[in-house]
Amino acid sequence: MTVRYFEDFETGERFRSPGATLSESQILDFALSYDPQPFHLDKEAAAESPYGGLIASGFQTLALGFRLFYQANVINACSLGSPGMEELRWLAPVRPGDTLYTEGEVVSKRESRSRPDRGTLNMAYEIKNQAGDTVMTFVAIHIFLKRPGTGDAS
Repeated sequence: MTVRYFEDFETGERFRSPGATLSESQILDFALSYDPQPFHLDKEAAAESPYGGLIASGFQTLALGFRLFYQANVINACSLGSPGMEELRWLAPVRPGDTLYTEGEVVSKRESRSRPDRGTLNMAYEIKNQAGDTVMTFVAIHIFLKRPGTGDAS
């Protein structure tokens, strides 16, 4: 993909990441470190839970989904981080062996009034599994650089 900056994004534009398969050991390792709820960490307890088996932490799904999108090299040249996200929803469990990918759509963009070298872009993300089922959604508020030399005050 070509290097992109704030002004290169258009409202309605969509992007898709490559996929990655989440293993049982990855789910267990993440749960042990960050989210030790029984349905993430204990196969027997998970089998008795409403989920009927081991599931990934939603936080792991979020982190993996963003990593996959970043690896697609859509925002790498221009990202200055994010002040936050909105509308985070966990819609379906992620199980060992699921292959996830991320789709992002530009929903709005606004040039900064106080910093001419950047702008804010809202992107709606869907993390999907191998069947195309949406397992998570969220809207990220990105701060992106403009192309060098186009937003300078000089």
